[in-house]
Amino acid sequence: MFTDEDGGPDEYADEVLAVVERIPPGLVMSYGDIAEYVGRGGPRQVGAVMSSWGGGVPWWRVVRADGSPASGHEVRALSHYASEATPMRRGTDRVDMRNARWDGESGG
Repeated sequence: MFTDEDGGPDEYADEVLAVVERIPPGLVMSYGDIAEYVGRGGPRQVGAVMSSWGGGVPWWRVVRADGSPASGHEVRALSHYASEATPMRRGTDRVDMRNARWDGESGG
């Protein structure tokens, strides 16, 4: 899934990964935000791309719509959020989507 004939990421996966690489430090996009930005697929498809190919990009900057990090990667993600001063919801382990969501255009 999302693999080209040579075993690498296909065109859709490349588009998703290119968006993730552009998310500035301290900001995030949800899986759905990325799907909307690339103009196809949905949150699940973006999640599948990230699961297969996301290790080489700042994966912690892709979160669920509620601001929670990828399952199984919470501790590592929280460490990245702290080092990048990502805005967090007070008293939770969730990113403050109102203040940390990147629109895909601005520098942050």
